[in-house]
Amino acid sequence: MNLRESVKRYYGERISKGEGCCDPSPAALAPSFGCGEPTKFAELKPGERVLDLGSGAGLDCFRAAKAVGNKGYVIGVDMTPEMLKRAKQGAQKLSLHNVEFREGFIEDLPVAAASIDVVISNCVINLSTEKPKVFSEIHRILKPGGHLIVSDILRNGPGLTVIQEAAWCACEDGAEPAETYKQHLQTAGFAAISIDPAAPEVMAGDTYSALIHAAKP
Repeated sequence: MNLRESVKRYYGERISKGEGCCDPSPAALAPSFGCGEPTKFAELKPGERVLDLGSGAGLDCFRAAKAVGNKGYVIGVDMTPEMLKRAKQGAQKLSLHNVEFREGFIEDLPVAAASIDVVISNCVINLSTEKPKVFSEIHRILKPGGHLIVSDILRNGPGLTVIQEAAWCACEDGAEPAETYKQHLQTAGFAAISIDPAAPEVMAGDTYSALIHAAKP
């Protein structure tokens, strides 16, 4: 089972139908596939360079582009051609000249080392089968003192040993516990790590949406 290709096909089909995870309306400029709003908490400043991992239809990139202004710059990276096409159309319709979309994998980012101030991502890292590589790449492309702010799906308890393709694509089976997520970040060289814990009502073994923050020393 090639989970990366399954994810690519799944989201390519969704965007081709004008659907998203949170906004199924075909009329939406940028359907939402996220589980949160990382740009709301990223404290983006004018002039900063921002990277969005798994930028999808571009919604978070558009928000970030507004926050950093004309002197800032936003790069969105996604592996799905259909998503990139929709994102580029959205940027053109919004007349945004400080945002760019690149095709690539979050485990091997087409971005120069130490060139980014802030990395954001919205419900994407859980879809990767090589999460340590993702965090290593984030650390590589961030400037010293840069930080990441990520919304993602975590699991309240140990990860699964049996994986189902459909559930992985739906951001369920790829979810890891907060402690594993933290270990990945520490191994990659991050500090000042904070991860939302599961709320009391989240049952053991269930998934939940969390906000993750970490900084590159």
